[in-house]
Amino acid sequence: MSIQWTFIAGYLYFEIGIVIIMMLPIFSPRRWNQFFKSRLFSMFQQHAAVYFYVLLGVLSLFLLDAVREMRKYSHATEGAHVHLSSEMKGNVKLFRAQRNFYITGFAIFLAFVIRRLVTMLIIQDELTIKAEKIIKEAESTVKLAKTTVLANTMQSEENKKYEEVKSKLEETEDMLILSQERVKVLEDDIKKWKLKYEELNAQITGKGDEP
Repeated sequence: MSIQWTFIAGYLYFEIGIVIIMMLPIFSPRRWNQFFKSRLFSMFQQHAAVYFYVLLGVLSLFLLDAVREMRKYSHATEGAHVHLSSEMKGNVKLFRAQRNFYITGFAIFLAFVIRRLVTMLIIQDELTIKAEKIIKEAESTVKLAKTTVLANTMQSEENKKYEEVKSKLEETEDMLILSQERVKVLEDDIKKWKLKYEELNAQITGKGDEP
């Protein structure tokens, strides 16, 4: 295998390793998002699109070269059988062209897969943060509602107690007014009886003084 195809094969193995690491539950989406927002990754992220499309263009060129080699050696083996050694060389070259085609094709495919996985991990972390925020807001709303209901209940109970005390106080005031009126009536009666007693006493003393 030549140097360029060795490099492409190594890049393919590197992509496979990255995909496996991203799919395993080793790191949470939040950890991945923190890594994507780190300084180390931000240095690469500034020109990530340029690197991606350049690498994609290079892989596409190698893919087209592999397709050309496949068509070239496949047509060579379709004719009449030539010498055995020449036929074996053609088959080996055809096999290498097919191998290079598969390596390059899978490398291009995994490049899109990795890009999609990065986007999905970032979106999943953002959705998780939003869900946690919504849950916290819902919990705070429930607590506020509970405290409001409790305060309203206590206030209604206090109002009921106030109404009861007020009604009892009004009844007591009414009874006090009645008692005062009765006392006045009794005082008037006492005054009347006192006057009658004095008149009667005066009459008795007046008769006792006569000869």
